[in-house]
Amino acid sequence: MAGKKVFGRRDFLKRSVGAVAAVGVGPAVMPALGVLGANERLGIGVIGCGGMGTEHIRNYKRRASELNIAIVGVCDIYEPRKERAKAESGAPVYHDYRDLLARKELDGVIIATPDHWHARMAIDAMEAGKDVHVEKPMTLYLNEAREMVEVARRTKRVVQVGAEGVAMDVFWQARRLLAQDVLGKVVWATAGVYRNDPAGDWNWPMDKDCSPKNLDWERFLGPAPRRPFDPERYFRYRKYWDYSGGLAHDLIAHVLSGLQLMLGPEFPKRVSAAGGIYVHHDRETPDTFHMMVEYPSDYVATLFCTQTTTDGVDMAIRGEHATLSFEKDSNQLPTAVVITPQRPFADKVRKMRIEPQGRADHDANWIACMRTREEPYYPVEMGYRVMAALCLGVRSWREGRMFRFDAESQEVIG
Repeated sequence: MAGKKVFGRRDFLKRSVGAVAAVGVGPAVMPALGVLGANERLGIGVIGCGGMGTEHIRNYKRRASELNIAIVGVCDIYEPRKERAKAESGAPVYHDYRDLLARKELDGVIIATPDHWHARMAIDAMEAGKDVHVEKPMTLYLNEAREMVEVARRTKRVVQVGAEGVAMDVFWQARRLLAQDVLGKVVWATAGVYRNDPAGDWNWPMDKDCSPKNLDWERFLGPAPRRPFDPERYFRYRKYWDYSGGLAHDLIAHVLSGLQLMLGPEFPKRVSAAGGIYVHHDRETPDTFHMMVEYPSDYVATLFCTQTTTDGVDMAIRGEHATLSFEKDSNQLPTAVVITPQRPFADKVRKMRIEPQGRADHDANWIACMRTREEPYYPVEMGYRVMAALCLGVRSWREGRMFRFDAESQEVIG
């Protein structure tokens, strides 16, 4: 991929403002590849039938008529979840995801497994001619994200990353304003996610009857290091580096995706991170994690995340002339864009409040793009750029040093 032209933030914003679905670097519409008619029913499969996978099954079953889709297969490696998935979906259940991918009736697959399986399953799905919705984080490691982009380009599959917040029109309205340079030179962005569960975030319930007899432990480990059977690693995998990037990959992934959508996706220039395990000492990954990302278009993003307090810094994009922030509802979700002039520029920039308009949600967008071959709201190209920052943030914390990234060679420096 070295030698490819690398587009900057302004290139992205100017090329894509006004487009409905093009949010990545590259053409908005991919070359036709067996384009499906609007009346042709799509076959959908789900790999990983835990909490998130079950939500997908229920959602797509409920919307089957509306979206003109059918769930044609589900896959899991834990017998109780397989039984539940079969009852919920009414579809055949598979133990080996490759058997599901072999189904001719399957057009697209949802990957809702632990992070360390995302890349392998997504690549295998693309190679099998299937479109992909992969839950965030797109991958566990940076080299996997690069490989996913290469395979997606070669196979011309529709790949959507599952951070559903990017479908919120309030972010698209913000992007439209940013494309108009209402803030002047953007210099600093902030965002964060804050939780405070006394029992410890990610300490999900564990089945007492889980054993090697009903859980295929070797398939769970897959590409991860060999470990003795341990149900906690299966049910609470986000606490362990073998299967997760911790707070960066689970929670910061959401807000960084929103920032990159609004500002235009870029590879990072420099990344550093700080934090630690300050309260919940039952895990490998930190319960407090902050990272700083400097981008080539000369602004810095400071990203905050903790599992020890619900108080934190709000999402905002600060420019030389004005600041873009958001009104929020009782669930802390953004409901309107607010532009506030910097005091020295109050006579040049007017205060604005912009409400969102209608927009197809994340699931409907993926299904629509499977038919039209357009890029989805959150395509694999943007996912790669987000993963570059997240993966280097994790490395920075674990190794105690700052990393640089060269966008042209797409290599880590440090």
